[in-house]
Amino acid sequence: MAVFTAGELYDVALGIERNGVAYYESLAQLAGDPGLKDTYGQLANMERHHIDVFQRLRSQTDAEPVVPQNDGDEYRGYLEALINSSVFTSDHVARDMARRAAGPAEALQLAIGAEKDSILFYSEMRGLVPQRERSAVDEIITEERAHVRDLSALKYRYS
Repeated sequence: MAVFTAGELYDVALGIERNGVAYYESLAQLAGDPGLKDTYGQLANMERHHIDVFQRLRSQTDAEPVVPQNDGDEYRGYLEALINSSVFTSDHVARDMARRAAGPAEALQLAIGAEKDSILFYSEMRGLVPQRERSAVDEIITEERAHVRDLSALKYRYS
């Protein structure tokens, strides 16, 4: 039984990255601290780069279904749960969360959670997409890990 096509997985990844752009852009607009404003702007640009990569991969992917080795229904439920439980379920939610954050530490903690959600989803996605596309997904996972590390260090300064 087919779970998702690789194209559908890339569509989800594109949504994740667009929501990240919306969050970081909102934080940049709200930031009073020039250093934070710059950091959020850089993060938004990195997420835009990820969008470009996923769009390129999406355009090269055929419509063949990807089939996990284990039970398709169970795995589909797991992937759907990952998607539906992400920190930012839409760009509107991401912007709203940025506005409601009590301060930099809370905003950064939300960003860390979103980056972790991305890593988890992309790690699962990596095993399902065609072999030739995995190195690009690996690069994005590595960048998202760096975001977690950098955001954690930044949060420590504001806690």
